[in-house]
Amino acid sequence: MLMALLYEIGIRFFTAAVYLASFFNAKARHWVEGRRHWRRRYAGEYPADHGKKTLWIHAASLGEFEQGRPVIEAFRTACPEWFIVLTFFSPSGYEVRKNYAHADFICYLPADTRRNAADFTDLIRPDAVIFIKYEFWANYLDQLKQRHIPVLLISALFRDTQPFFRWYGAFWRQMLGCFTHFFVQNDHSAKLLQQIGFRNATIAGDTRVDRVLDIARNTPENSIAAAFAGEPGATQVFIAGSSWRADEELFLPVLHRLMAGSPGKWKIIVAPHDPSEENVGRILKLARSLSPAADQTVLCYSLATPASAGSAQILVIDNVGLLNTLYRYGTVAYIGGGFGKGIHNTLEPAAFGLPVIFGPKYEKFEEARQFVARGGAYCITDAVSLSAILDKLEDQAFYQKASGAVSGYLEDNRGATEQILSFFTQIQQGIA
Repeated sequence: MLMALLYEIGIRFFTAAVYLASFFNAKARHWVEGRRHWRRRYAGEYPADHGKKTLWIHAASLGEFEQGRPVIEAFRTACPEWFIVLTFFSPSGYEVRKNYAHADFICYLPADTRRNAADFTDLIRPDAVIFIKYEFWANYLDQLKQRHIPVLLISALFRDTQPFFRWYGAFWRQMLGCFTHFFVQNDHSAKLLQQIGFRNATIAGDTRVDRVLDIARNTPENSIAAAFAGEPGATQVFIAGSSWRADEELFLPVLHRLMAGSPGKWKIIVAPHDPSEENVGRILKLARSLSPAADQTVLCYSLATPASAGSAQILVIDNVGLLNTLYRYGTVAYIGGGFGKGIHNTLEPAAFGLPVIFGPKYEKFEEARQFVARGGAYCITDAVSLSAILDKLEDQAFYQKASGAVSGYLEDNRGATEQILSFFTQIQQGIA
């Protein structure tokens, strides 16, 4: 009871802190505005008389949504008669996906107080619930357990340092007791759950694997990127995905030296994390400063044609939504963020068999750790280590082994979506 009370107080303090931050921070402002007067707004917007069974799916943010997306879309195809409610905790998820076509009702999740949890659950009346990866909200889970509503946790990862596995973690372990089943990403997570008495777990891998493999199978041709890359095997294409300034200032000089030493052997595609005009201009200026006599070899994607792309050495992407389709033209992928808060998506290039390179901030990402352990990804810390790994990747045998390592990981971890849907079929039989 004491921990439950402290939890409630903590949620209210957090909500108050975000409210204060909203006067100075746009993200906090979205968080607050999206939940303001939610009872009245949601009651007016939610079609309470839809007459269908309801699946509620909750994602913290955009990254978790991408992990749940294959399940949502497969469920929509398999069970079109169900009503799907999609909730987000963070504006970075809701603001991007508030018009997502495969959900029927999309909203912010009200703060996890006892009253909010009861009122929101009363409003949407879910028949089944899916939480994604790290979502543990005590009051919502308690409400769902009281109502005997099945709850799945998918793409879950557990670590020894989490409170569930500590001597003081009884309150947190109660939350785990509210889940009907866990679909975890690795064996270690399943073993941790077993150690505290939870054997209702399936090692299913990461649902994002299914999505990136599907994207890779159905990627349309890009005439500009195809012209830039040239004949397969003739040129090695270094693709920097979601790069930041620290990344660009490291890899551009290294690649420039390689291109100068072996003309025509290497080309670069830079798809920055921030494709704004100002940031793209900075990258163009940096790239051109390395080769001032060959200004025309650095090209901005929006100004490119297949003819001009074919003669360029560096192509800078100045829009969004292209990156996951460009990897089909690559030889090696460099994933940005490793010198900042953490790396971006490494699964997308792996789906095309590209060896992956990134900076040192990758330990929080299960797939990146696995790629490194298997020999398909490489952590670099400076220009010397980047040059060394690029030299090794020029050896065909070494390259094929690295490519096979990332492809092998995806093959070993595909099928999570199918496992979840299969389990859900069993749940449906109990709901019907």
